Amino acid sequence: MSSPDTGPPASAVTDTSRRAAVLDAAMVTFARFGYRKTSMEEVARAARISRPGLYFLFASKEALFRAAATQVLERDLVAVEHVLADTGRPLPDRLAEAFDQWAGRYIGPLARDVPEVIGANPGLLGEMAETAPRRFEELITDALAAETGQEAALAVARTMISTSIGLKHQAPTREFFLARLKTAISLLLRP
Repeated sequence: MSSPDTGPPASAVTDTSRRAAVLDAAMVTFARFGYRKTSMEEVARAARISRPGLYFLFASKEALFRAAATQVLERDLVAVEHVLADTGRPLPDRLAEAFDQWAGRYIGPLARDVPEVIGANPGLLGEMAETAPRRFEELITDALAAETGQEAALAVARTMISTSIGLKHQAPTREFFLARLKTAISLLLRP
């Protein structure tokens, strides 16, 4: 039992940390092999857990994939919210960092495969496949509206998102992605 002063019991924190680590290992494994070719045995090995232990946590590969992808998307959204909330920084800087958290960090050999494996299996994600990108769009739109006015904010946000998707597919490095994205942001924010 936890109290307001001490937080959750240590075992609950350990269980939560262990579950998060298993989900991280699962997402890396799914990204490496793809959903269909990934076995629960491979995930268990990557997570350093027994296969029965993995099945204790997740009844099926589908449930494991859904939880792993949801964890990735939720972490990304929390990072984006945090970046955009820092109104002491200039809007272009916050937007560039928000896009980096959402897409830029997935540029590179294995990193690129994370969004691809998520995007290739939208039926396994349920509503999260639609709600996460919609929430990202809302966050970008709200940040733009707060500084540039609501009238054009949605159109500018959607153009930035489309631009980031195109750049992500042609960017050889994260640095390239960010440099081009910063140029696009500066052009789109001109009065």
